[in-house]
Amino acid sequence: MAEPLKNTYGPEIPRRIASMISHANPAFDGQKFLDYVLPDYESLELMPRGWHMADGLRHALPDNIELAIDMLLNSLPPARPDIAVNSATEDREGNTLAPFLFMPHTFFVARYGLDHFEASMRAQYELTQRFTAEFSIRPFLQHHTQATLATLEGWLDDPSEHVRRLISEGTRPRLPWASRLPAFQKDPTPVISLLEALKDDSSLYVRRSVANNLNDIGKDNPDVMLDTAERWMVGASEQRAWLVKHALRVAVKDAHPRALALMGFGGEANVDILNASVSPAQAKEGDVVTLSCTLRSRSDHTQTLLIDFVVHYIKANGSSRPKVFKLTSCELAAGQQIQLSKRLSLAAMTTRQHYAGEHQVELLINGQHFPLGSFTLGSPS
Repeated sequence: MAEPLKNTYGPEIPRRIASMISHANPAFDGQKFLDYVLPDYESLELMPRGWHMADGLRHALPDNIELAIDMLLNSLPPARPDIAVNSATEDREGNTLAPFLFMPHTFFVARYGLDHFEASMRAQYELTQRFTAEFSIRPFLQHHTQATLATLEGWLDDPSEHVRRLISEGTRPRLPWASRLPAFQKDPTPVISLLEALKDDSSLYVRRSVANNLNDIGKDNPDVMLDTAERWMVGASEQRAWLVKHALRVAVKDAHPRALALMGFGGEANVDILNASVSPAQAKEGDVVTLSCTLRSRSDHTQTLLIDFVVHYIKANGSSRPKVFKLTSCELAAGQQIQLSKRLSLAAMTTRQHYAGEHQVELLINGQHFPLGSFTLGSPS
């Protein structure tokens, strides 16, 4: 089992922060900060530890918030450099928690800087180049919407990919681990305007964030997402086409017709399903169920197909809910046939509870449903 993230963010973190700030600002009372933070620190989870340290900074820094922000910024190391990538889809995000050292700094700005806009924006700019300000920018988007949008617009051409990514990531209406932005859920027009300027950014780090933002927008405004995707696909480069594909991944998985058409899977599948098998038909938790069939073209021309399996999992109340499993895409020539197979684990998971009952299984081809059969999961003994 993986070690909890909070275990890598132990008491040595506030001690390092106290040392950094004291070294840059001898007047800072690092012990006052530690006396506030450490007594309750280890009882907290990762994000609450960040907020608790932000409150500790408020306790130990000067009452003058702008002076306090200056002291925090004085203690920062050099900004992280941009990291070059070699392909259209190579990911540059690492797994280190080192930048989390500056999480309390961003939380301090979010909680205590709202009445000090210019100083806080200067802090966001610097901190996002060491950690990320995607969380701390959100209160400013909610309480100082137009001024914050204007600041972000002014950063669109910034040489730092970290700053440009803050624009796309911080404005995501449904950013994970963060409060939502209801105004942009209702009307994403200001966000789309920023994404338009970043859709061909030189950094995949930024383009991936743009795609994730557009995917977020689609959860509340699917037509806006699809209109934008269709517009961006006109004359699209390889990099932009990848961005659109990544943005539409949920819509494609949900078999939205416009999304499928944009990705080249809009044609009706003209196929036969042969030798369909779901084995074993009677299963218990911990088993592996094998789904298989032969797919044969009935068309006289080549078909472009997106093929997924769908399992209708039984819920606690006895109803069912479909879960789509990605399988493959292919060019199926006239009269050609291919074998399809997937192994489905029924092992106990923290993310999915299995319930007894008959589970229907289907193929999903270009958005069309083709029944394959079913398996029955027995009650726990």
